[in-house]
Amino acid sequence: MSLASLDAARGASDDAAFGAFASRASLGQSALALAAGAVWLGFAFLTLRWPDIGDWGRGPELAWAAAIFGGLLVAGGLFGGFWPRAAKRLRRSTPWFLVLGLFFSLWQATTAKSTLLPQPFFPPPHAMLEVFIDDWAKLAESVAASIRLEMLGFAAGASAGFVIGVLLGWSRAFGYWAHPVMRLIGPLPAIAWLPIAFFAFPSSWSASIFLIGLTTAFPVAILTWSGVASVNTAYYDVARTLGASPAFLIFKVAIPAALPHVFVGLFMGLGASFAVLVTAEMMGVKAGLGFYLQWAQGWAAYANMYAALLIMSLMCSGLVTLLFKLRDRVLSYQKADVKW
Repeated sequence: MSLASLDAARGASDDAAFGAFASRASLGQSALALAAGAVWLGFAFLTLRWPDIGDWGRGPELAWAAAIFGGLLVAGGLFGGFWPRAAKRLRRSTPWFLVLGLFFSLWQATTAKSTLLPQPFFPPPHAMLEVFIDDWAKLAESVAASIRLEMLGFAAGASAGFVIGVLLGWSRAFGYWAHPVMRLIGPLPAIAWLPIAFFAFPSSWSASIFLIGLTTAFPVAILTWSGVASVNTAYYDVARTLGASPAFLIFKVAIPAALPHVFVGLFMGLGASFAVLVTAEMMGVKAGLGFYLQWAQGWAAYANMYAALLIMSLMCSGLVTLLFKLRDRVLSYQKADVKW
């Protein structure tokens, strides 16, 4: 047998082995999708057919939604080969769908069906659905109020922190006076300023903006300062040789080079500002998710409370995602080490 025929036989054997492996992997993914669909169908049957202990609404709606979702998963497992692109996306999320179906089934069984978890502290899933359907107007109003307050405070704090950070990194005279003040005020938690802020500002709304801005400004200023101070001096020397003015050095050399540090400060400030946002809304602002959360806790409406917590989490995650997308667009020339 010639060498060419041996290579051809070896290649055919490798292709056959790869095809068998791919076939087994595809069968495994289909079986996983079928299992996930079966779990969601079981959750629907559990919700619809096992009587509730207590007066909980929206059970049939949740059961039908779970049944439709489970049917889609089963169809994806059986006929995914006809839609390869959709099947690929399904395979990526199927393990999560399976785990979530098991979690919802356990949650349902231990709350509405058997009360193994004490009531009313642990409402069932369809009680949460009832809140989203019946109280959506108040929730939407609270979300809008929280986003408006958060964005105003975050924008004010980020702008002030950015300017202060650039001045700290560029001007020794400014740093001489501002650095000790920042070391004194910066480490203090913004919550400690609540009594002073509510006394000094004309309204709780403006006081909350100040507290959110203060929380955001400190990390942005420190990271911007670090970025400007770490710029290679050779860049400045080259620019000065070409006749660059001080304004050009700041806006065209220092700030662009410091942008990666600036975005790190923005991420830190955004996360910290959410804690202040919720506290401010619970303490003085009569609107927003924090106020809704306090109202729900006062009336022992724990389903409403958990719904507000879930929306807070989604809102914070969404804003961080938008900030990451902005970072990726502005710093498209730089490989991102941190993903979200």
